[in-house]
Amino acid sequence: MRIGLIAPPWLPVPPAAYGGTELVLDVLARGLAKAGHDVLLVTTGDSTCPVRRSWAYDRARTAEIGNTTVEVRHLIHAYSAVRDMDIVHDHTVVGPVVAAARDARNVVTTNHGPFTADVTEIYRSIGARIPLIAISHHQASTSGGVPTARVIHHGLDVARYPVGAGTGGYALFLGRMSPSKGVTTAIQVARRAGLPLIIAAKMQEPAEREYFDSDVAPMLGRDVSYIGEVGGSEKLSLLGNAVALLNPILWDEPFGLCMIEALACGTPVVATCRGSVPEIVDHTYTGFVCSSVDELAKAMAQAGALDRRACRAAVEARFSMEEMARNHIALYEDVVSAVSGEGALGGGPAKRGRPVPSASFL
Repeated sequence: MRIGLIAPPWLPVPPAAYGGTELVLDVLARGLAKAGHDVLLVTTGDSTCPVRRSWAYDRARTAEIGNTTVEVRHLIHAYSAVRDMDIVHDHTVVGPVVAAARDARNVVTTNHGPFTADVTEIYRSIGARIPLIAISHHQASTSGGVPTARVIHHGLDVARYPVGAGTGGYALFLGRMSPSKGVTTAIQVARRAGLPLIIAAKMQEPAEREYFDSDVAPMLGRDVSYIGEVGGSEKLSLLGNAVALLNPILWDEPFGLCMIEALACGTPVVATCRGSVPEIVDHTYTGFVCSSVDELAKAMAQAGALDRRACRAAVEARFSMEEMARNHIALYEDVVSAVSGEGALGGGPAKRGRPVPSASFL
């Protein structure tokens, strides 16, 4: 198949550090190419994903996240670039809306975030035309009745994640400097468990800095250190040497990529029972799924005894690049079949539609 992938224009693919959607897109693109498909990734010019690429902007427009003009120009170029593709997988929010308005029949999309009221209304408006992929069963259950064509978990190129010994003697918090991520809870838990805590977190937005200054910084000490945002080999080393990843989220996160990254490095995950956590962490086997600070602290004390080989094996079996690519290919084939009149996605009548238009699309 000829597969067009459209990334948002805000970060390169893959990202240098924080950037879950872009990391997933890199893995998906490489997985599809490895499976023998012709992949075109529409991204920004500073992306390094090793597939055929096209772009409107030479560099990611990180400082302009949410700028409608930037996104629309990016999408005008994108839909011109993918006009000859058999299937288009759009990972933006605006693109699929316009695709639905033009009755494009070979476009699918993924919701990478929560089903907020605004997002739910958008996806409800296009649900009959654009197949929607959810990234966890919990996320799909919160769609407010918006149909999801598939639930496809994220995956990793597991070979890029070395298994660590977990001998660093510390707990690791990895993510974003936000109250919803439970940074201060992580500090409380680590101290109750008697483990030093390393906090590696993105802190770029004003709200993130304000939260750090007001809530997190006063709690730092010799046993709790903030080292900033990490990526590449530094992140892998931190994950592999940690006793456990501490992920005490306070919101229903659709999918926690840091959890499968930890497990790939052989590191157990101790997390609160919110969102997708029970779909990723096998309680008492690859980590602990907890409901309180006391439970989290007790679990941290036991995490070092878990089998790190079992953590790695779980990712290889359920969250690999190859598994993610296979699941997407199955959906793509169903959509292409429906478009060609050979079948119907979801059992409805097949309808032959226009191919995705070129630059006049928007």
